[in-house]
Amino acid sequence: MGEFPSGFAAVLKLKVIHPALPPSYGGPLMECPRGGVLKGAGLGWTCPSSLLVVHFWAPWAPQCGQMNDVMAELAREHPQVSFVKLEAEAVPEVSEKYEISSVPTFLFFKNSQKMDRLDGAHAPELTKKVQRHASSGSFPPSGNEHPKEDLSLRLKKLTHAARCMLFMKGTPQEPRCGFSKQMVEILNKHNIQFSSFDVFSDEEVRQGLKTYSNWPTYPQLYVSGELIGGLDIIKELEASKELDTICPKAPKLEERLKVLTNKASVMLFMKGNKQEAKCGFSRQILEILNSTGVEYETFDILEDEEVRQGLKTYSNWPTYPQLYVKGELVGGLDIVKELKENGELLPILKGEN
Repeated sequence: MGEFPSGFAAVLKLKVIHPALPPSYGGPLMECPRGGVLKGAGLGWTCPSSLLVVHFWAPWAPQCGQMNDVMAELAREHPQVSFVKLEAEAVPEVSEKYEISSVPTFLFFKNSQKMDRLDGAHAPELTKKVQRHASSGSFPPSGNEHPKEDLSLRLKKLTHAARCMLFMKGTPQEPRCGFSKQMVEILNKHNIQFSSFDVFSDEEVRQGLKTYSNWPTYPQLYVSGELIGGLDIIKELEASKELDTICPKAPKLEERLKVLTNKASVMLFMKGNKQEAKCGFSRQILEILNSTGVEYETFDILEDEEVRQGLKTYSNWPTYPQLYVKGELVGGLDIVKELKENGELLPILKGEN
């Protein structure tokens, strides 16, 4: 019988998802006695040392209910894995220890050690992590065993990935904490060009960057690889009018669109990307382009609202997808279909017309 991870020593009420139970199960609660061993209240359930997934949830959050259903399904598929639901607000000490700032959050344990986490209601990512860790026969090397220089080199590369790099919780389109949201608003307000990294997507980076930068919280803003600071520092720089002199300005939208439409000889602005079209029209135009054998690049307009709206005016074309050759608009799906039927598409794509 495996030990429950450190930090859960108090007597807690835990609801355990058992492979034999339906998602709507409302039966006995599991208890975690002081000393840390989980006992199954008449269900024959124990906490194996293989893999334990703890879901920090809240009854008021509908996305948590959805993820509970996902966990129930995963429990059926992986009977060797133990799944536990823990109400985050009922155990503030535990939530603070494991930095649970939002729900749902999932922690992954093996041999009483935390090995991974997932923040947010991301069912595909949860499934991937469970599958990966369940199939892993041994616990990965701890942070002390991992060569520090490898992590430092990776962090150096990440902080230099763009002239202005923001390490935040979530993405600029979907910030997942108030501080990160405020930071993005300030940078956008000042038309600052920046790239971002979601620290929730990589636990090693999330923890390692705190030491690397000697800065314990997020968000963190870097310019040319040098830490500028967190939200309070950025607010001070904004108030003193220094922010505009430190951070690089984004090019004007028209200039940016001109660069994007000329990024490749054949550019497709679409919903989704080559690997996954996110609307039927985009999927159809991909099929047509793929059938020509001509190389092309794509831009996902769903990831950049400014480009999505601006390109409609720039091209005087109100819908997507939009196909460009050497920076000139060819048209949308209907035009491309007509050109293909008339035998004109391939010469245009090759720049022969």
